[in-house]
Amino acid sequence: MNQELIRIVENIAKDKNIDKESIFQDLESAMISAARKHFGVQSNVGVEVTVHIDRTTGAIRAFKDDQEIDICHLGRIPAQTAKQVMIQKIKADERDSIFAQYAQRKGEIVNGIVGRFEGGMLVVNIESRVEAIMPKSEQISGESHHPGERVRAMILDVRESSSQVKIVLSRTHPDFIRRLFDLEVPEVAEGIIEIKSLAREAGYRTKIAVDTMDDKVDPVGACVGVRGSRIRNIVDELGGEKIDIVRWSDSSQVLIANALMPAKVSEIAICFELGRATVVVTEDQLSLAIGKHGQNVRLAARLTGWDIDILTPSEYNKEVDRVAACMKEIAGLEDNFVDKLLALGIISVLDLEEVGAGPLIEELQVEPALAQRIIVAAEEAAKKAAAENSLTQAEGLLKQEKSKPKK
Repeated sequence: MNQELIRIVENIAKDKNIDKESIFQDLESAMISAARKHFGVQSNVGVEVTVHIDRTTGAIRAFKDDQEIDICHLGRIPAQTAKQVMIQKIKADERDSIFAQYAQRKGEIVNGIVGRFEGGMLVVNIESRVEAIMPKSEQISGESHHPGERVRAMILDVRESSSQVKIVLSRTHPDFIRRLFDLEVPEVAEGIIEIKSLAREAGYRTKIAVDTMDDKVDPVGACVGVRGSRIRNIVDELGGEKIDIVRWSDSSQVLIANALMPAKVSEIAICFELGRATVVVTEDQLSLAIGKHGQNVRLAARLTGWDIDILTPSEYNKEVDRVAACMKEIAGLEDNFVDKLLALGIISVLDLEEVGAGPLIEELQVEPALAQRIIVAAEEAAKKAAAENSLTQAEGLLKQEKSKPKK
């Protein structure tokens, strides 16, 4: 009985997470290659070699052209051949095992230890001594990692190549936030609270819209936790990244207003034809609505799926007045035609030019010829408005130059 061989196979199978049968087959294949090399070189003719290892006792029986041979007496070179073949096959089995294991775990969060840096790429040791990589693009801007440091990341992708399996980790992907909420908020993990939409600029700010079918549950409050305990854990994990949690609504107007928080919205006009929402905010709310470097409105647009334009009341009224003045010059229009345009979310001549005659004909039942005249007039008004804006900008630049102190 060759119990030592059985123990070695069991240890390799356990250590590398490989099926024992695959290892036995690798050993048999390696011995066959060694025997063929030995007898083929000596006789210079093809030989038929078979090897069988008893899975219970570890006994090895080998046959050459139906004649039993002692596989242990083939010599040093065949033994070296058997070793090389066996190593290659076990490595291949290990790659297949790692790929099968981690391909099913895409989207999961794993814990690892920072191993080393290769250029800007981070090499992380995760479970079972498997190495994964975190490219620079998947690392949160501003974070620094050191060898030996524990790091948490999401399995973004698993790719198989001829020599190795590449497990790609991410801390910047929006789904990393989703998985953190799964871990920190039981109601999210259980499906009581649903994350309906999420927009993220990694390292800076995330907006997340949540909803629930249970009237007894406050989805926003549950995600925040008592005294902010739950959201604080997530923010700490992300190195201080700001997270805005808002309530989801099937009403686009309500959702847009929620998404622009903490700014307070005065009015919202939605144009379905353009996929655009014009939001009116007071002067004191303008900077909040836009956010630093436009971040608040940009994330709100991604969260809601609408293009969002932010206007002050004076800017809004100016656009509406321009539309009204343009429509007055066209004969055959009803007095309330401008109100109908506003109801469609068309608040400027630029909007009117962009939507074209189709919505006027289909939604407002305007005659095609009249609709075309409206669009032509809007195009002319839009050109005039663009020229006025260019002149205003030029005058502003000139004033800035004049106000600069002379050297």
